[in-house]
Amino acid sequence: MKIKTLTQILPILLILVSSCAEVSLTPNPEPTLTDVPSTDLTPIELQTGYGVRGSWFELYFTDPVDPFSSQGTGGVDGPLVEAINSARLSIDVAAYSLSLNSVRNALLNARDRGVTVRMVMESTNMDRSDVEILLEAGIPIVGDKQDGLMHDKFMVIDKSEVWLGSMNFTDSGAYDDDNHLMRIRSTKMAENYSKEFDEMFLDNRFGENATPETPHPTLTIDSTRVDTFFSPDDGVASQIATVLSGAEESIYFLAFSFTSNDLGDIVREKAEDGLTVKGVMDEEQVASNQGTEYDPFKQADLDVRIDGIAGQMHHKVFIVDGSIVVIGSYNFSQAAETRNDENTLIIYNEAIAQQFMLEFERVWKVAHD
Repeated sequence: MKIKTLTQILPILLILVSSCAEVSLTPNPEPTLTDVPSTDLTPIELQTGYGVRGSWFELYFTDPVDPFSSQGTGGVDGPLVEAINSARLSIDVAAYSLSLNSVRNALLNARDRGVTVRMVMESTNMDRSDVEILLEAGIPIVGDKQDGLMHDKFMVIDKSEVWLGSMNFTDSGAYDDDNHLMRIRSTKMAENYSKEFDEMFLDNRFGENATPETPHPTLTIDSTRVDTFFSPDDGVASQIATVLSGAEESIYFLAFSFTSNDLGDIVREKAEDGLTVKGVMDEEQVASNQGTEYDPFKQADLDVRIDGIAGQMHHKVFIVDGSIVVIGSYNFSQAAETRNDENTLIIYNEAIAQQFMLEFERVWKVAHD
C-alpha cells in the first residue's frame, strides 16, 4: 500500500520541482526572486539595491534607478560595513579607489579596536581625502606605482571570507552605477586572495611583475565549482574563452568595457550558430573606447543595447547557458589581460547564474538601442 501511494505521489512531486526550476528569461513577464531555482536562497532586504543569501555566499546588486539611491545610504555598502565591524583579527583591502565614508569609518574603527588593517591601491587614486585620513590614522597603504592599474576591488576579512566584485568602494560605485558585490565564506578562497594581496603589499609585485601562485585555482564550495584567476599572470582571457566556446544555449553579458577581439569573435560565432546572445554595454565606454566590440556586434545583428542610466553600467559579467557566470573586476580588454591587477571568478552554479539573469533583465529593461 505504501509503495502504491509513493508511486502516485512521485509524478506530482517531479512536476512541482520542475515547475519551480523554470525561469522566464523573456522581458515580459519579468523574472522575480520567486522564479529562481530554490537552493536555500534567502532574499536580503536593502533600502537601495537587493541581495540574496546562500549557504556559503551573499550576493548584492546596486540599483541606481531606485529613487532612494540619490540619498547615498541604505545600499550594498551596509552589509560590507557590518562585516568590517565584525572583524576580529585582520582586514586586507585591495581598492582601485575609496571614497565611501561608511567604509572609511568602519576601517578606522576596526583599527582602533586592534584589528590589523592593510591596504593596496591604485597610486593615482591615493590623493583622495578618505585615503589621506586612513594614512593619517596609521593604516599602511601601498600604491602600485605602475603604468597599469591596480584595478582590484576586494577585501579579505579574518582570513575566512572575501568580498569582491565590480564595485569600487566609492559613492558612485555603490549608488550611481550598476555593480555587483559578492561575499564568499571560505578559508580556501580567502587563502587565494590573501596570497594575491601579500604579493602586492609585501612583495611589491604589481601588474606584469605578478606571478601565478594561486593556492586553490579550482575550489568546490558546498558542491559548487568556483575557479579563481588573477590578472595579468593567469591568462584570464583564455579561461573565459573556454567557457564561452562551450556555450550550447545562450550567452548574456553586461560589459563596462568590451574591446577584446578574441572574446568578441567567439560571441559572434555563437550567435551565428543559433545561440541566444544578448548584451548591454556602457554608453560612455562605447563612445570613447578605441576598438569597441559594440559596432561589430551591431553589424552582426546581435541583440546588444546601450545602458540607460546616468551613471556607469559597470558590471563585467558573462552568463553562459543560464548556469555559469564570469564575474569580478576584469573588463574584457587587453589592458585587463596584460597590464592591470584584476581578479575573476568563474562560478558553476545555476541559482547564482539566475540571480545574474535577474540583474541582466533589470539593466536590459532601461537600456536602449
